Amino acid sequence: MNIHPRIARSPIAGALRAVAVAAGLALLSGTAIAAEEGAAVHHPEITAQKWSFAGPFGRFDKGQLQRGYKVYKNVCANCHSMKYVAFRNLSDEGGPGFTEEQVKAIAAEYKVTDGPNDDGEMFQRPARPSDRFPSPFPNEQAARVANGNALPPDLSLMGKARAAHRGFPGFVFDIFTQYQESGPDYVYSLLTGYTDAPHGQECASGLNYNKAFLAGACIAMAKPIEDGVVDYTDGTPATVENYARDVSAFLMWTAEPKLEDRKRTGFKVMAFLIVFAGLLWFTKRKIWADVAH
Repeated sequence: MNIHPRIARSPIAGALRAVAVAAGLALLSGTAIAAEEGAAVHHPEITAQKWSFAGPFGRFDKGQLQRGYKVYKNVCANCHSMKYVAFRNLSDEGGPGFTEEQVKAIAAEYKVTDGPNDDGEMFQRPARPSDRFPSPFPNEQAARVANGNALPPDLSLMGKARAAHRGFPGFVFDIFTQYQESGPDYVYSLLTGYTDAPHGQECASGLNYNKAFLAGACIAMAKPIEDGVVDYTDGTPATVENYARDVSAFLMWTAEPKLEDRKRTGFKVMAFLIVFAGLLWFTKRKIWADVAH
């Protein structure tokens, strides 16, 4: 490849070559160190699932969302907050489909801090549908103390915030397949990804090996679910895989509660644009039909 001498001698070209060389040496050095120490390289394993809400016409499965809420309430809510979701959202269109009476009963199971009262003091009261889901801890420090200095993240937007983005050429195909379920795929894979550490991989005390964890091989959260920990009343088998799938779908809904509306609107817009393009084409042919080209 011929390079213009002026460009080859430019400071920018020299800096780019230096960066490339440094990056290559760092990569080789890191690989050599890992090989020398026998450390296993962690490659997160994300398992794609089939979701009812996938695709341009996808819709949430209300039964699955209700089961997912049950898993959240009985397992996840012990450590994780959901501060951007109000109890009344559980009865919104496109959501779990709880009735207003059910929402009132669900809210009454929680206590929220209110006040001040006439004496200037804060007090606890049963939650109302207009309240948001309360945190299980009074503050961040208390949450860290209870979890070995690890702060459990809020789950309101987790279905979108922890999406495992795919590199080239995967993201190109995703444009055409409209794949947007990387978030729930990751949550499912994380919840089912607790295994024994492979040879050469060790986790520090208090950490647990997880083959799907994006931030590394070891995670502070212990395995949260086991078979049979949550009772399903609709006949769905009470397994880890079903718990993980249901709560992943529920967290996708909390992150994007208007998903069904968005997809319906998108379909209408695309249909309009197709019809509009057709009208423009026929109009153009009509106007220019008698004009010599």
